[in-house]
Amino acid sequence: MSKVSYYTAEGLKKLREELNQLKDIERPKASQAIAEARDKGDLSENAEYDAAKEAQGMLEMKISKMEDTLANARVIDESQLDTSKVLALSIVKIKNQTNGMEMTYTLVAESEADLASGKISVNSPIGKGLLGKSVGDVAKIQVPNGIIKFDILEISR
Repeated sequence: MSKVSYYTAEGLKKLREELNQLKDIERPKASQAIAEARDKGDLSENAEYDAAKEAQGMLEMKISKMEDTLANARVIDESQLDTSKVLALSIVKIKNQTNGMEMTYTLVAESEADLASGKISVNSPIGKGLLGKSVGDVAKIQVPNGIIKFDILEISR
């Protein structure tokens, strides 16, 4: 049984678009590459044919995995979420107690995480450490070089 994964409406739309791209554009390209390689003669010694078949197998595996993910995807209704605690889709402003640096992160599903845009996974060490905390709490988070303490300054949506 596959696990349920939660997405924002935007994240789910991106996933569907990527799946459609693979099915509608990449799949026909793979079939065409196999047909072209087959036309080049003896299949027993045709490395191009073997490579095209291998690429098609990998593509089909990726499509299958994405379809499975989509089948178990759920959209998070942001209006139903409590803003008094850090949950998925919370925008959290934290302050590092050691160096006084303030950061703002949005906690998202693992597949939507993008540190450059301030989105961290709820499954990351920092994400896990922040979940369930309230404004004023101190999150003690185990990272590879020790424990970092963060003050929770603000929680919003």
